[in-house]
Amino acid sequence: MRLLILGGTEFVGRAVTEAALSRGWQVTVFHRGRHAPPEGAAALHGDRREADGLRALGHGEWDAVVDTWSWAPSAVRDAARLLAGRAGRYAYVSSGSVYTYPSPAGHDENWPVVDGSPDAGEVGYAEAKRGGELAALGSFGDRALLVRAGLILGPGENVGRLPWWLGRIARGGTVLAPGPRDLGVQYIDVHDLATWTLDALAAGLGGPYNLVSPPGHATMGELLEACVRATGSGALLRWTGPEEILAAGIEPWTDLPVWVPPGELYDVLHRGDASKALAAGLRCRPAAETVAATWAWLQELGGRAPQRPDRPPLGLAPEREAALLERLPWV
Repeated sequence: MRLLILGGTEFVGRAVTEAALSRGWQVTVFHRGRHAPPEGAAALHGDRREADGLRALGHGEWDAVVDTWSWAPSAVRDAARLLAGRAGRYAYVSSGSVYTYPSPAGHDENWPVVDGSPDAGEVGYAEAKRGGELAALGSFGDRALLVRAGLILGPGENVGRLPWWLGRIARGGTVLAPGPRDLGVQYIDVHDLATWTLDALAAGLGGPYNLVSPPGHATMGELLEACVRATGSGALLRWTGPEEILAAGIEPWTDLPVWVPPGELYDVLHRGDASKALAAGLRCRPAAETVAATWAWLQELGGRAPQRPDRPPLGLAPEREAALLERLPWV
């Protein structure tokens, strides 16, 4: 397979690049040149935000394209139009955020999506991803694969969710652990996303797929206890109910990454239907493997993960955590 990856040097794009190279595929990475691509990949340089930024893609043919773009849909439109006659298939890494809010527990690929335009400039995240989907469909039709990813975790994460938990637990002491302990969480390991996407391209799949683990694939307890084991810190997890956490003004998802208490938002983020992707071969590794691999990657970097410049840092400030822990009764 001759694969073109638009991006390919960070997190999802890098995982796809490495997975394709491990299969012996011929991989070309189109990127801005700010990060070195994995060894073995050919590189083309350009900036999709600039006029004539796609010049390097003016020639060449590929069996498939993977596009991870998250900003102006017009950039996906321009790339897809340019490549439509010279590439076999186009996988656009989209998001479950394209579904209209609130999507109920069990929502599948038929749930209504937000409005979007392939011609849009900078818009909100959900509209940008939907516009990107429409751009891919506009040029590739049923040759477009829409990878509607859920929460993505694993090595290379530059958003700060699992890396924040690992860093906090590595510091040891008593850790505010948001409960219930058996609360199910739904996400996709970045390597499982990469494997499935390449398999789907090779099999000629098209259309939308919710790419996320089954609901309850792991629990908050399993995830955080795996962090304790991976770091070897001996941290004490102080399981605390949602009521106490919310009453303290602590925000789900941002102050305490991954965690959302039961309710409307929880159904949106952690109870989607993944049966279509599972039937098409998706396999999800245990949470302990994702945690251990992410910790090993962090150790290679000296313990500090990169941070996407377009995303705010996540995680609860130590003084706020300490203040709530001091108020909680011991049981």
